Amino acid sequence: GDDCGLQETAEGTPPIHIDGTVVERVASFKFLGIHITDKLNWSTHTDSIVRKAQQRLFNLRRLKKFGLSPKALTNFYRCTIESILAGCITAWYGNCTALNRKALQRVVRSAQRITGGKLPALQDTYTTRCYRKAIKIIKDITHPSHCLFTPLSSRRRGQYRCIKAGTERLKNSFYLKAIRLLNSHH
Repeated sequence: GDDCGLQETAEGTPPIHIDGTVVERVASFKFLGIHITDKLNWSTHTDSIVRKAQQRLFNLRRLKKFGLSPKALTNFYRCTIESILAGCITAWYGNCTALNRKALQRVVRSAQRITGGKLPALQDTYTTRCYRKAIKIIKDITHPSHCLFTPLSSRRRGQYRCIKAGTERLKNSFYLKAIRLLNSHH
């Protein structure tokens, strides 16, 4: 040990304590359906949902072979595949790599070929959900994030103050994306 009373872990970083209990460090964990890594990148999460969605594509292909209508196939896609791809999308999609986004969109394109109809791009789903979520937060004054949506002066009605982003991660975060969307809709 050292004079400060801090013990270092094998990685050379001091352990984290919460209420006197040491918190175990892990490379990644799943929380509320999202894979979170110690590096805060989304590759583990996107790889996982792409794999899961591709498994569901098999079922979509079988349903097409059974002669289901394009509308029924699209409904199946929306319920079983899109729900996997877009789960908590506002939390992670903004900071995905181009490679991750390409893999996700490949699943959508495959489903589109199978259903025979036009399906929304994941980027469009992300944008729509960011906008809707921002509106809900603005309307709910009890929401913990309500204070992050600060209106500009009364002359610029419908415009919100955008905080300066010092990092790409912050620039691509839900809050800044949502504020940019809100400001572009007025």
